[in-house]
Amino acid sequence: MDSLILTFVTFLPLAGVLAILLIPKESLNGIKTAAFAASGITFVISLYLYFNFDPSLSKMQFEIVQDWIPALGISYHLGIDGISLFLVLLTTFLGMVAIVSSWTAVTEKVKGYMISMLILETGMIGVFVSLDLFLFYVFWEGMLVPMYFLIGIWGGPRKIYATIKFVLFTMFGSVLMLVAILVLYFLNHTYTGVYTFDLLKIYQLPVPLGAQFWLFLAFALAFAIKVPLFPFHTWLPDAHVEAPTAGSVLLAGVLLKMGTYGFLRFCLPLFPNAYIDFVPLFSILAIIGIIYGALVAARQKDVKSLVAYSSVSHLGFVMLGLFALNIQSVEGGILQMINHGISTGALFLIVGMIYERRHTRLIEDFGGLSKQIPVFAAFFMIVTLSSIGLPGTNGFIGEFLILLGTFKSNVTYAALGAIGIILAAVYMLWMYQRVMFGKLEKPENAKLKDLNLREKAILVPIVLLIFWIGVFPKPFFDRMEVSVRSVLEMAGAKYQVTQSGRTGKNLCLGDDPVRLNCNYEKPGGNMEEKKILIYTTPGCPFCQAAKEDMQKKGLSYREIDISENREAEEEILKLAGKKVVPVMVEGEKVTVGFGGGLRFLKPGSWPEGESKKRTQSI
Repeated sequence: MDSLILTFVTFLPLAGVLAILLIPKESLNGIKTAAFAASGITFVISLYLYFNFDPSLSKMQFEIVQDWIPALGISYHLGIDGISLFLVLLTTFLGMVAIVSSWTAVTEKVKGYMISMLILETGMIGVFVSLDLFLFYVFWEGMLVPMYFLIGIWGGPRKIYATIKFVLFTMFGSVLMLVAILVLYFLNHTYTGVYTFDLLKIYQLPVPLGAQFWLFLAFALAFAIKVPLFPFHTWLPDAHVEAPTAGSVLLAGVLLKMGTYGFLRFCLPLFPNAYIDFVPLFSILAIIGIIYGALVAARQKDVKSLVAYSSVSHLGFVMLGLFALNIQSVEGGILQMINHGISTGALFLIVGMIYERRHTRLIEDFGGLSKQIPVFAAFFMIVTLSSIGLPGTNGFIGEFLILLGTFKSNVTYAALGAIGIILAAVYMLWMYQRVMFGKLEKPENAKLKDLNLREKAILVPIVLLIFWIGVFPKPFFDRMEVSVRSVLEMAGAKYQVTQSGRTGKNLCLGDDPVRLNCNYEKPGGNMEEKKILIYTTPGCPFCQAAKEDMQKKGLSYREIDISENREAEEEILKLAGKKVVPVMVEGEKVTVGFGGGLRFLKPGSWPEGESKKRTQSI
């Protein structure tokens, strides 16, 4: 059951698509019911992930691995950890909510609309559970198609412009990411002799520093556009304003999180040196986005446009946390992804509800609505306070941890980021005041009806989530902490080894932790007269075998655990001055220097004829 659960969750919406295809297009209630049933069952099944997730494990859970195209090293590999768990749950929850919110809002081409919504849900879930880079890219690109139709067919007056802009921005970054994925694919073959797109195996690949820079930029551009990070944000307001309500909910609640998730899942563990080198740039861009998004939001006359620009500001906070690189900031960033999906998704729902009644979103067309629709006003107030991070609501917990972690990393960045919280209170409360309070002057507003049962049913669970996370966030942190620590430790270990080569004048590692360029003695020196330093990492199945193999060959060595010894770099440099030959043992391969590069050899398989070659080249 556990190995199949992610497959069910990912593809069950497509089963709903098949059911809808069999229903006549005239049967609107039948189509809507089938779509709701598919999304609702998907959400219920996804709760199994939450209740059966083991928070003590850092490895991927509910994992399934099957060959898909073995000749090309492509596999059907799904799995989740504490980072992706809540993003999957957020997707299934908002997918169900979005369909219910469309019950009366969409009246034309309902069959195509519901099919697009369910295909989009499958694509979004697939992005968060894929552990094969090829499969990830298929889902990443695949979800563009239904969103293209949702905006282009059921959008507002400028829907064509918004759709083309959204697709062009996203495709530009995606193409570069595809190139980077292919580079990793061939790079892995160069080092291991294996063609694979398996992310967990590629994690073990120590990417050369020069390549890290360009590969990081390729991935980061795709993710920064999706976030969107300033200055790649210009597609977002147009897409939000023109999209139907449900499209805006999923766009803000889930699609934007694919970008921030990508930085944490791919950029940090694969390219730690480049990631750390770009911390100042991305932190500054995040701060600009926080302040710029807030200032522009305050000037908007359209409520939906205001909420759209607020997303630029809120996602800036998430990026600031992810680049502060400590446990508090990263956990705060992940939680804030969830918080933003809940709060901003609710704001778009509320805007859609009032638009259905008044067919306008201009702030000046409202005023005094709290007197006419008090229940609506109460829900609107709770969600507004959540969005600005009032203590006791979900927004406060995420923003507090992000700022706490950022203060530990860089006080200036944290102080500047905190300005965004003040500005958020300004534009959100000012907007709420103008819409809900004052005199009820417009005659059209005096005829408005309060929320109906369906709309209350949509907003009540969202409000419960707002207060649950705000008052008792422990279940969320318990499930994500071990996974976050694992990613940070993995990136830190890879960074430490690589940095040793970058800074050490006499260290064999050079600019590439894998290609050992050792020339301490003239060719022809005696290998047996040299000491060997072995880097080891926890969980390495071949480390002990490698040491035993060296003992059999009469080679002396010294072992150093880079994950625990903080003085490793200093120690390595000292030993390097004494003509020590480093041998790095990592993952399931033993790396040993030969000539101008290296070969990967499993312990016990060192060719006897290589002895002379080793002696001459080291």
